[in-house]
Amino acid sequence: MASVNFLYRSTKPKAFLNLRLLFRITDEKFPKGYEDFSLGGKTKLEVSKQYWEKEHLQIRFKRTNDIDELNRIQELKEKQNSINLELNKIEAHILQSFNSTDPEKISKEWLQKIINDYYNPKKVKEKPEDLISYVEVYIEERKEHVSPATVKKSNVIKNMLVKFQDSLNHTVLLKDINLDFKRDFENFMVEKGYAYNTIARAIKFTKTVARHAYSQGLETSRQLDRIKTKTKESEKIYLTFEELEKIKKKSFTKEHLETARDWLIISCFTGQRISDFMRFTKDMIRKKDDKFLLEFTQKKTGKIMTIPLLKQVREILDKRNGEFPRPLPDPKYNEYIKDVCKKAGLKEEVWGSKKVEVAEKQFRKKTDYYEKWKLVSSHIGRRSFATNYYGEVPLSHLKTITGHHTERNFMAYLGKGDEEKAIDALKYFD
Repeated sequence: MASVNFLYRSTKPKAFLNLRLLFRITDEKFPKGYEDFSLGGKTKLEVSKQYWEKEHLQIRFKRTNDIDELNRIQELKEKQNSINLELNKIEAHILQSFNSTDPEKISKEWLQKIINDYYNPKKVKEKPEDLISYVEVYIEERKEHVSPATVKKSNVIKNMLVKFQDSLNHTVLLKDINLDFKRDFENFMVEKGYAYNTIARAIKFTKTVARHAYSQGLETSRQLDRIKTKTKESEKIYLTFEELEKIKKKSFTKEHLETARDWLIISCFTGQRISDFMRFTKDMIRKKDDKFLLEFTQKKTGKIMTIPLLKQVREILDKRNGEFPRPLPDPKYNEYIKDVCKKAGLKEEVWGSKKVEVAEKQFRKKTDYYEKWKLVSSHIGRRSFATNYYGEVPLSHLKTITGHHTERNFMAYLGKGDEEKAIDALKYFD
């Protein structure tokens, strides 16, 4: 229970009123089982000492025929009502804030902040009702909670929606996200040459944005939950142990290819994302008994990781005097490892997807048969690790190393087909 009092605490003839918050905290840790508290703060309501001490609470209508006196009393009464209205607003603001705050966190500083908030309330921006503007708000609000890569992908989809809206010559509202929108957006994307899965992800993202808008009280279509999307299973490219051995044995005269080759081997035997393995340093290595461990924090998840440092990685460190290779920028690394795999002879044609130029400076993913080296990217290390050791190492250990929370998420990384998985499983039964 709390209460608020207002006091005049100044020797000046005119001053701002002080505020006193009185409350009790009941807890067994106090000798009496409770403790009373009194905290003070200063308002911005200025009154005269004469008025507050002599007139504010003493105003009474009295019988008099003196018109001037009646007018004076009426003016004081109106002043009293105005001041009481302001005091009641301040009191309600303080008590509402008090009731929504842990009493242990309430202090004099807290009280003054709440008073300041009353006079300088945070402006609440109205949420936009058109799709593009709301997408921008959605991306901005989530920027601190997702990875830069996720923000980048979201902006790519936003640009797709902008182009779609431009083709309509009218503004798409959040309430327009319905089955007709899905059909028209799909047709537009197909016409522009986007891949099936790219279209599905764009529609799924748009639906997520609309559902977020609904949670914020904005109007959305009743058909929103009827919008369904499915992605097609894409071919997952990975490097086999045999291919990794060919890459390992290949010599390079150019330093950047030697560096990229070593990072590729490291990624395939640690199972980590490029945002993590490219930050590895020898200071992250710890030896326990005769075992070597690598300790780091995953950049994407913030998860603290401890993984075994396999011999393939230790061999690279040994030839580099215990140091990891120099870091490479992501785009350069992706470019270099394609060259590494090409020179190592990975030219077998396999089914997969890669970006191709469909117009000047416009790229789309196209699924077809390509020489394997063309499909290699930074993510192949994580997928190769999961695929090569699946069936060789208990799944619980593999999930711990890759950092996957669920078996379902881990299995999505595997590059082996069902037939290969079935053959791997035979070793447990034969």
